[in-house]
Amino acid sequence: MSARVLVVDDILANRKLLQAKLSHEYFEVITASNGQEAVDMAREQHPDIILLDVMMPVMDGFEACEILKSTQSTQHIPVVMVTALGDRDHRLKGLTAGADDFLTKPVDDFALLSRIRALTKYKLVMDELRSREASGRRIGVIEGDDAKGPIDPARILIIDDNDRQARRIALALKQEHRPLLWSEARGMAAKEKSGIDLIVLSLDAKTFDPLRLCAHFKSQQSTRDLPVLIVADFEEEAKGLRALDLGASDIIMRPIDTEELSARVRTQVRKKRYLDTMRRRLDESMELAITDQLTGLYNRRHMMKQLGQFLQRANAGGPPVSVFIADIDHFKRVNDTYGHDVGDEVLKEFSERMKENVRPADIACRQGGEEFVVIMPETAGDMASVVAERLRRDVAGQTFRVDRGRQQLDVTVSLGVATSSGDATTIDDLLKRADEALYEAKEKGRNQVRSCAA
Repeated sequence: MSARVLVVDDILANRKLLQAKLSHEYFEVITASNGQEAVDMAREQHPDIILLDVMMPVMDGFEACEILKSTQSTQHIPVVMVTALGDRDHRLKGLTAGADDFLTKPVDDFALLSRIRALTKYKLVMDELRSREASGRRIGVIEGDDAKGPIDPARILIIDDNDRQARRIALALKQEHRPLLWSEARGMAAKEKSGIDLIVLSLDAKTFDPLRLCAHFKSQQSTRDLPVLIVADFEEEAKGLRALDLGASDIIMRPIDTEELSARVRTQVRKKRYLDTMRRRLDESMELAITDQLTGLYNRRHMMKQLGQFLQRANAGGPPVSVFIADIDHFKRVNDTYGHDVGDEVLKEFSERMKENVRPADIACRQGGEEFVVIMPETAGDMASVVAERLRRDVAGQTFRVDRGRQQLDVTVSLGVATSSGDATTIDDLLKRADEALYEAKEKGRNQVRSCAA
């Protein structure tokens, strides 16, 4: 998996060394010599990963990282800070500044490549979600800004067959999060184990194969998106690299620095929550794209697409598809007498009754105004008429409470039913016949169901 990497270091030899190592692994490399130049290049060239030295003239790495992470166009680019200073204060300062990871000079090849590979996978997912979100914003189905602020306590599953090690990790995380030991989780119901935000997995387990377990998590749909933080000894570097290849998100080496552990966990949880938010907003945007905003029923666009698919099957010799069109009687009179707010309440109440009276497989849609369509897959005309009549009786049999319950209105509905004929019926033909049946119902006095033969 390749990526475009921006290497930032004020020393030419260091830049060339990193460039050679990364180019050998088929990464595309661009370089900058100070923090300000790095910020400018990131805004212009949008790299996938930034390797950022700490000690530089003009602007140091900490300041550059803070600017990158506070700028909308660059805040989602993973930043790995690199320094010759090995003390924990600088390491933690780099993570606190918003860096996604931290490397110490001289940069170990294993650490360098494993970090870049893991962050590249994350960046690819992020880019795809952001691209889809941008499309949603362009068509107006996604609004609002990215959620910011402190993260809520995360539920963290610690998997280590050494109970003492596991409890030390749990104790270090307990102040900020809600750790759960694997030994405790195995006796819990699936519902109690749901809502896990992060898995901490020890590589020195003796009673199970941690790499196989990591692969299992990444192959299952329910756990594929969970970040996995690997805990490894220095002699387990090869296993750690393999874990990252299998989909693990990060590695921390023993002996564990508790503050570094907290910082890495915080980073992984924040990423996971952000991706969850983006996925949820995209799901909501897809729902908005096919849903009528007032009633919550499917809109005309979705109706036409679904009806076309069912008709295609019916015309190819499959089971018939029926539709009925429902039109609220004298709806204009409701708007003129009580106002459009009350009219909207009637439409929403009618939609609720429609959802209650059609079958689970039926597709209830609002075609526009006071006119509704229900698509009934694998349904003959007589059964469609039964369902339509059930809805008519429900609407006529109970008054509609409107204006916050202060008024009651008698509402009726007329309905027209049509069924595919099996001889290349088109959408227009089917809807036209249902509309003709609806017209007949209105001509015959309203508040009734009529069907149109093929």
